[in-house]
Amino acid sequence: MKDYIEERVLEVAKYIIESKSTIRKTAKVFGVSKSTIHKDMTERLPKINQEIAEQAKNILDINKSERHIRGGKATKLKYKTEAAS
Repeated sequence: MKDYIEERVLEVAKYIIESKSTIRKTAKVFGVSKSTIHKDMTERLPKINQEIAEQAKNILDINKSERHIRGGKATKLKYKTEAAS
């Protein structure tokens, strides 16, 4: 694995752990695709640093378990603002 990829993977993992960010938000911040972030966290990070990988996985698991709630809130807000227009 190239050095710049390892650096990005660790930087992304630290960002996710500190901000408890979702994959989608993290991808926007780093200017890469969601697929890249997902591959970095699930395949590359465990090979680089198992401890950080476990912490990042815990955050992503929490986000995954809450995504239906966030989606419902976003839909509610969307129709609320459309009705106000």
